[in-house]
Parts: sequence; structure tokens; C-alpha cells
Amino acid sequence: MPILVDAHGYVLETARHAYAVGLTPEKELALRYWGRKLPQLADYPPLPHYEGWASFNGAEHLTPHEYPTYRGGSFNEPCLKTTFSDGVRDTWLTFQRAIIVDEEDALTLRFDDAHYPLRVYVVYRLLADLDLIERYVEVQNHGDAPITLERALSAMWHLPPAGRYELVHFTGRWFDEWQMQREPLPRGVTRLDSKRGTSSHHHHPAAFFAHPHTTETHGDCWFATLEHSGNWALLAEHTDFDTVRVSMGLNDWDFAHRLEAGASLVTPSVFLGWAEGGFQDASQRLHALARRNVPHPQQVRPVLYNSWEATAFDVDADSQMRYAEVAAELGVELFVMDDGWFKGRDHDAAGLGDWTPDPRKFPHGLTPLIDHVKALGMQFGLWIEPEMVNPDSDLYRAHPDWALHYPTRPRTTARNQLVLNLARPDVQDYLIETLTTLLSEHDIAFVKWDMNRSLTEVGWDGAEPKEVWWRYTEGVYRVWGTLRARFPAVLWQACSGGGGRADLGILRYADQVWLSDNTEPTRRLPMQHHYLMLYPPNTLEAWVTDMGWESMPLSFRFHVSMCGNLGVGANITRWGAAQKAAARDLIAQYKAIRHIVQQGRVYRHEPDPRGGYYALHFVSADQRECALFVFRAHSPEPAHPYYVTVRGLLPDARYTAHELGICRSGAAWASVPLRFDLQPFESRLYTLKAQYDGEYHDF
Repeated sequence: MPILVDAHGYVLETARHAYAVGLTPEKELALRYWGRKLPQLADYPPLPHYEGWASFNGAEHLTPHEYPTYRGGSFNEPCLKTTFSDGVRDTWLTFQRAIIVDEEDALTLRFDDAHYPLRVYVVYRLLADLDLIERYVEVQNHGDAPITLERALSAMWHLPPAGRYELVHFTGRWFDEWQMQREPLPRGVTRLDSKRGTSSHHHHPAAFFAHPHTTETHGDCWFATLEHSGNWALLAEHTDFDTVRVSMGLNDWDFAHRLEAGASLVTPSVFLGWAEGGFQDASQRLHALARRNVPHPQQVRPVLYNSWEATAFDVDADSQMRYAEVAAELGVELFVMDDGWFKGRDHDAAGLGDWTPDPRKFPHGLTPLIDHVKALGMQFGLWIEPEMVNPDSDLYRAHPDWALHYPTRPRTTARNQLVLNLARPDVQDYLIETLTTLLSEHDIAFVKWDMNRSLTEVGWDGAEPKEVWWRYTEGVYRVWGTLRARFPAVLWQACSGGGGRADLGILRYADQVWLSDNTEPTRRLPMQHHYLMLYPPNTLEAWVTDMGWESMPLSFRFHVSMCGNLGVGANITRWGAAQKAAARDLIAQYKAIRHIVQQGRVYRHEPDPRGGYYALHFVSADQRECALFVFRAHSPEPAHPYYVTVRGLLPDARYTAHELGICRSGAAWASVPLRFDLQPFESRLYTLKAQYDGEYHDF
């Protein structure tokens, strides 16, 4: 896709939308246009002339700058704030040159400070196949004295002056993640962020900006997501001049970066898009982005069993073998041993940091268990929590200085553990070599990497104190990236007490995330619905557990978990013969459709809170197959019927749903709704397959 140059600046065109920027008379960068791709280059407007508003708001305050700095008469939220060695605290950037690299679909614009040796590269990269634009900046110090960065956001963008906007974002807390919020964007600055060292359970680093009439399938929306797993911030400013400007990137709270002479800082990437087909249209592109970035995009995710909820810390070789035998009977393909396997780990107050098998529980090491699991026809996986340390551990006794702390303050424990300072290269090196030994000595196909607390006492005398947050995340990426390179076949899962680190940044290293520790199926339905607005189902692991077993049929619990990567976490040794037989059939049913679920397109249906209904369907990449799930959670009677149409099929091909006894064209499936009158905790799974009868030739 082209990067075009006209008399007014630069135009970036993707498949369906365009983004045009230009230079002000002061050689600053500003937005000209963002929206639907226009037929001719001449159609894109020039940058208008902005007049000031009395003495309190000059033109620089009203201009839609693409990367504003703290300076002069601009009182908007800046992207960049600096302090120079002589104490000057504002930055004046002027345009120097443009670099267009056609092979990379990249436009790089260079800006220099008018007086100081500070250089900023503003980078745009077109993701032509995804219909997205990637943005980030590189800040360089070309002088001899250090420069302190007090804010270095990745990008600012401006929404078209088209009336009211709603902010759609995702909030939560532990055990209650992925709650969608949709609210009018008020005047002033709305700030979403994380100050916890991870992207967090509480706010997610992504947002949609939509008109009030935008729905799942209709209407315009603008959207953005940040590729970062640490502290982040989004600032949406609805100005008193009825314009909206949004910026995003590294959180400037408790942040400072000392940019030494000759050094540079590259910010995390923000991915921007515009969609005219509602949230579904935006989701398809975000799904494609995440699928492209995960380490094993095409690999089928195995059905796994995780022993945690059945055993907790009561782990030994014999009991794990028994669980593995039952799991194999059900058709499980991957057996994962969770917490409790390593030295001294009888409870959550000891052992973290000592990543060797407990000789009392595993007198011959892990190899006999792994061999037994493999003999049953399954792969073996393991739980670890490398970023943490218990004070009661050999590692802490040897290196108490490795934990984040302030020398004059008490160390805050959470879940009886402290956080290792992964900003330190020696801590990174230790974890890399320790986990390399673990993975080299054992045939481990899957690793669940957990993180069960937020960062506190974020101090260290080895760097600028406020750099630790950012350097910590970079350290996590270095450890994970090195291990990925050394063990490329291993599947990794990111977990942080559930969804505390479920973001685009970690999905460059992990193949999937653990959405929430809450596995109650009716709570999972809205969580999964909202997660799938941003990320594809092959990144979502979902377990069938004992939560809800008294009130919900096994089929309902399985169907909820089949909408991602199916796992089982229940105490399966307590299941009777009928339950095991039903589970075996449901797992086999999932295996028959998982290529559709994991690799297909997802179509969400608007939930019906009156009747407790949720529905979604998956269409295979070749559009020949479809899997439709419909659920009814509990709601008081009388319930309203629920209607579903099936979108995304080839309109002229005929599709048969044998469970319904219906054969109709793809166009008819999208136009003629199915009516559902389900009972509470009842679910349905239907499969549609294209039939070739000689009349349709488009597949």
C-alpha cells in the first residue's frame, strides 16, 4: 500500500482507510485527515489555518499536533516532556527531513530541537494486509550531556470533528476481569492507566472511540492498542473547542529516563485503525494482528489438563500419574502440572525461586512422571513463576538484594512473595540459565508462566530510580525472548493471577493467555465475549472446572470453554463413568471443530441481558465450515426468545446444519434468523458445512 506525497504533506493509505499529515508554518507535524480512503490524492484536504482564541489559547493550542511537546503556549497533554542539563524544561521540535522506505511501508519523519542536541524520529508503518497503522517514536541524544525524559508517549491522534464520541474500554479486578465500559467521553482529560508493573487486571491498554449509534455490526469506530506489558497510560482529551485528541504509551507516573550522550529510547508501538462496520470490523483486524505476532500462529492448540484446582500444593509423582491416566482416558493431549512441584513448596509461603524438583515429592526427579505422561500419549507441561521469590527460599537467602526494595522501608509481601528485580541484568541472566537447565533436562512441551502480585518498593541503586518500571518490562521480554529462541518448540502461556498480563506485548512471546482465575461459566461468557473484541480465540485458554458443577450441565460448561483453547481443570478422579463418557465425547467434538474455532473468524452476537443469552459463531478460513454456539445463563422467567443470524459465509454456497435439519445458502443464513428458546444453563452447538451440488462454483 502506498505512502503518498502531495503539496500539503504525506498521505498513508491502507486497503480501506487513510491517514494524512502535514506541516504547520512552524514546521511542526499535524493531522490533516483520518478516515475512509478517498479516490484521488487531490481529495485529501490541506492543513487548515488555525487562529488563536483570545490571549489564553493561541494557535499552537488549537492545532492537531501529531507529536506535541511541552512548550510555549500549548496547554494540551504533551507526548514528550524533557529536562535538559541546564534546567530548561520545554522542547521545540522542527521538521528536518522525511525518509520513505517502500519495502517496509514506513514513513519516518525527523525532528530536531531548535537549540539542544535532541532528535526525534516519528515513525509510521503501514500494515497493508491488516488495514492498520503502526506508530512509535525514537528519541535520541546527540550531545555530550544527559537529557532526562519525563514523558515519552508513543503517539497522539485526533478524532474527526464529527460530533459526540463514546469511549469503549475494559476494566476489572482479580477474578472479575474484562468488564466492558461504554460511556460518553466527557470534557476534560480521561486517563486510563496501570501503575502496577503489568498491563493489569484493572484497565486494558486498548480502546475504541465510537459514535453513540455504533453497534457490533454497524457504524464507524476508531481504535488503538498498545504493544506493552508494563505501566502504560491512555489520555483522551475532549477539549473546550469540541475536539478530541488521544495519546498513549509509557506511563509518565513515577517515570523518568536518563538519556545519556549518544543514547536513544524507542517507545512501544501503538496500532491504530478505523472501521466502518462496527466493532466486529475492528476486531477482525486486531485478531489478524495478534495471530501474526504470536510465536506459533498456525499450530493447533492441544486440549490440556491442569492439576491445580484438583490438588493445589498436594503434589507428588504417584498422584500426578493417576490424574494423568484419567486425563488420557478423556482424550486430553497435554498434561500440565501446576504449582507445588519444586523444592520446599508445600504452601504459598516457601520455595519460589528454587526451580528444582522437590526430592521428597519426586525422589527420582520429574523424568519418571514425564515418561509416564508420554507413554499415555500426551505431552507434558509445567507451571512456573520466575519473577517471584519467597523470603523462605534458598534464592532469597543467597540474594536478598535481588528483590525490589527500598533500604529504609519494609518489604511488602503479597501472597507471601516478593518481586525479583528483573531490571537487573544479573537477575535476568540467573533466570535465563536456571530455566534453560530446567527445559534442557526435561521434555517439557508447554510452560505456564505466572505472576501473582503487582510491583511495590520499585527501587534500585543501579539506574535512574524512575527507570526501573520500564527496565523491568524490558527485562521480562529479554528473559522470555531468550528462552523462546533456545526452545522454539515450546508453547508458552502468560498468566498473572488470571488476566493481569493479557496484552499485545506479551503475545509476541506467549502463544496464549490465562483470561481469569474465575472459571465459573456464566461469568466467563461476558469475559470471553469482551476479550474476543481484541484478541483471537487461539490466544484464549479456557478450562472446564468444578465451578458450577452443581447447577450447570457438563455440556454447558464444556461449550463455554470450547470457545477458545479447551482445557480441563476439574478433579476428574471424582467423576463417575457417565461424566467421563460425556467429557470424552465433548472433547472429541471439540477436536473436530477446533480448526474452525482457533483459526477461523469470530462473529459475536449482541448479548440479551433480558434472557441471559450469549451467542457467537466461528467461520473457517476458507469459509466452508462454521461452528455456532448459543448459551442461556440464568435469568428470571419469562424469558424472551433470542434470534441469531449467521454472518461471514459464502453467499452463494449452500450450508447444511445436520443438527437442525436445515440446508440454505450463505445469504439466507445471514438473512433468516434462527429462534432460540433455551432453558437456564442450556447451550447449543451447531456445525454448518458447505455442500457442493454442482450449482455453486465459487469454492
